[in-house]
Amino acid sequence: QVHLMEFGGALVQPEGSLRLSCAASGINFSQFRVGWYRQAPGKRRELVATITPRGSTDYSDSVKGRFTISRDNAENTVYLQMDSLKAEDTAVYYCNANKAARGYWGQGTQVTVSS
Repeated sequence: QVHLMEFGGALVQPEGSLRLSCAASGINFSQFRVGWYRQAPGKRRELVATITPRGSTDYSDSVKGRFTISRDNAENTVYLQMDSLKAEDTAVYYCNANKAARGYWGQGTQVTVSS
């Protein structure tokens, strides 16, 4: 059975930092393209960052230069380092693993940026 679990969400002040983790079980995570998505209240889920099996990364314009996605294949984990956080980064953050026709989601972790 496949499980994705996100960790690391918290309440943080503007300009602060957080690191989210997405840990996978039941799959060889290293073979999957992994994306971090977020969904704010009343808004559609949006793609924030992706990393391919080879480690190529891509970011939405709203987080480019502030967020960094990385992966540790030995630990079957993908990370999202978030720096210079803004109030508009407040959302539930989800990870998604995708390979061919197979896709899996985690349950999400709440990030709140507020003073």
